[in-house]
Amino acid sequence: MALDPDEFYAHALAATDDEGRLPLSRMTMWEVAPFDQDGLRVVPLRPPVVPEPPRHGEDPATCRTCGREDGVWTNDRWRLTRIGGVGVPLVLMLIPRAHHDMGDLPDDLAAELGVLSAHITRHVEALPNVARCHTYRIGDGGAHLHIWFFARPLGQGQFYGSWLPVWDDLLPEYPEDLAQADAESVGRAVEASHSR
Repeated sequence: MALDPDEFYAHALAATDDEGRLPLSRMTMWEVAPFDQDGLRVVPLRPPVVPEPPRHGEDPATCRTCGREDGVWTNDRWRLTRIGGVGVPLVLMLIPRAHHDMGDLPDDLAAELGVLSAHITRHVEALPNVARCHTYRIGDGGAHLHIWFFARPLGQGQFYGSWLPVWDDLLPEYPEDLAQADAESVGRAVEASHSR
């Protein structure tokens, strides 16, 4: 049987120091970690809050994502948008037009999500100077499903793996005109490949 929130907190708290801080994670020892371990500290562990506060858009009537029309590619079921102000060459977000989260996505949209994700990844990785496209679904901030696509720059093996979003946040903003041109290129490629 799973630990309830208070039991989980007590279990985790048993591993903390006198200030309620967990030890550094194994990930901080990876050579691709963006921080030196010396001086790096984990914030104190906070007790659980139940019920959790609602995410943005739990009520479709107040969801700011529903009904938006912007994007580098759209059809009657999906919208692909570029996220601005990022440090990596390109960050895109794929969003269903209808108000769904991953757990209630109808099977036909779930199947299309798989195909679209493969196409978007393929087209992002075809951009010059992009090595990989990392795909993420996090889901804690908003109730309307949104899938992230991060372009890892070619030659920047230090940005490898799960640290890429952290590196993205640390890097200076990538040139807007270049990111927009790449996003539009991906949008055209998705249009061509998805309409077949």
